[in-house]
Amino acid sequence: MRVAPLPVALRAYRYGLYLGEPAVAGLLAWRSRRGKEDPARLSERRGLAGRARPVGHLVWMHGASIGEALSLVGLIEGMIARGCSVLVTTGTRSAADLLSRRLPPGAVHQYMPLDAPRWIERFLDHWQPDLALVAESEIWPNTIVSLHRRGVALVLVNGRMSERSYKAWTRSPDTARALLTRIAVCLVQTREDGERFARLGAPRISVVGNLKYDSAVPPADAQQVAYLGDMIGDRPVWVAASTHPGEDEIVARVHARLKPRLPRLLTVIVPRHPRRGDEVAQAAVEAGLRVARRAKVGRPLPGIDLYVADTLGELGLFYRLCPLVFLGGSLVPHGGQNPIEPVRLESAILHGPHVHNFTEPYGALDADGGARAVADEDSLLAAVGELVADPHSLSAMARRGHAALLPFEGAVTRTLAVLEPYVAQMKLAARERA
Repeated sequence: MRVAPLPVALRAYRYGLYLGEPAVAGLLAWRSRRGKEDPARLSERRGLAGRARPVGHLVWMHGASIGEALSLVGLIEGMIARGCSVLVTTGTRSAADLLSRRLPPGAVHQYMPLDAPRWIERFLDHWQPDLALVAESEIWPNTIVSLHRRGVALVLVNGRMSERSYKAWTRSPDTARALLTRIAVCLVQTREDGERFARLGAPRISVVGNLKYDSAVPPADAQQVAYLGDMIGDRPVWVAASTHPGEDEIVARVHARLKPRLPRLLTVIVPRHPRRGDEVAQAAVEAGLRVARRAKVGRPLPGIDLYVADTLGELGLFYRLCPLVFLGGSLVPHGGQNPIEPVRLESAILHGPHVHNFTEPYGALDADGGARAVADEDSLLAAVGELVADPHSLSAMARRGHAALLPFEGAVTRTLAVLEPYVAQMKLAARERA
């Protein structure tokens, strides 16, 4: 299928960012002052490379934030096994920090440049990728146009298109078609995602499943697992993971209400953003609880009611220590957090009603009894009180959850199978150039 011409709106966007480059640079500086950008690596966001390009075949993979980036790890390992180097880009500091500990040898990280044409061209001039993969719904117009003009195949992996995003794109159908016809193939998570991409004009679509079902479980320091495990001992314990504002207060009140009948209960809160540690601790203090903060070198000693784990990259530690996990972003209308990792680490799951970002895994878990939905503070109180007092029910719930997600695995293998011809073509072109 021929690519669609660039509509006026897309050309205006492209040239507007040529002219507006100083304003975009100002935005970066403002974000840096607010701690949202790494000042030591700010030049990478303008397309200036922070290191040399690896020799040989290079596959560029982009995942905007933590979830998207981690979903790519299986593909990164697969491409390295096929003799390619991998450049991984992200857009957030938290994803960069986490990937620094998770990337295998043969992969390097850079920040994704903003979608200003000169910055994208500068980035591509240096890295010269042979193949580009972007995760989920990262559709940046100037990046797509530049890759297409250079003849670099762009593949959307783990693609998803929510009904809300689809309706937004239908208001600019010419733009959607112009961009999607420049993507070599869209590898999507579900049939519904594929249908939405097709209606918007994507000519090549394959449903391969969700890469996150195959993601490696988050690592944990074995010494810390043993140390904190000994400190917790036989206390009943649960974790509220990736909580958002409005949920911490609920979790603290749940503990305070359970304390008269479960005086040894330990509640762990891992806020979605570690910088919120102080306000999370304050909410617990206002609920009358004794608090320790991990970022302040606090420990869950016997006299502590609530432990604030306000550090980055340690969810794997607390999933291993806590057999019951409440996943945040779900009692407030955020859309929920990924349940796959704690389920694979043998935790039972509680979640609120707002899980539209992960409808498929939560639907399977709820249907098979590996997870339980709670609507509010009272139902969370009832569920936690029941389950922490019944280890046998918790273990059975965790086993049901693990079994419920097994049928969804295999997306990495299916994705790599679709990518094989692109890898072969990349290597053939390199031999012909030699």
